Amino acid sequence: MDRTEFVITTAIILFVAFCLGWFANWLVHRFTRVSQADMDQLERMSQELHEAEETRDQAITYLQQREAELTNQLAQTEAELAAAMEGLRDARHEAEEMRVYMERMSAS
Repeated sequence: MDRTEFVITTAIILFVAFCLGWFANWLVHRFTRVSQADMDQLERMSQELHEAEETRDQAITYLQQREAELTNQLAQTEAELAAAMEGLRDARHEAEEMRVYMERMSAS
């Protein structure tokens, strides 16, 4: 094999390798290409995720407000209970004083 045949053979082999590489690249891109339907589905999922996050944030805000209201209402109820218990204690003390007074009056 002389020099010209060697160059031509090498050129043919390199051309065939180039063609095989190009074909392999085309196949890979053909099978891994993202279709428009997939992009639409991803866009829709992204939108739904965004809406779900907004709904979650609104629910958290509502729960925080409701918790604050209930905490305030509980504090008011406890204050009213303390006042009622104090009033009951005073009424019992007065009733006891009246009972003692009535016993003294009836004894004398």
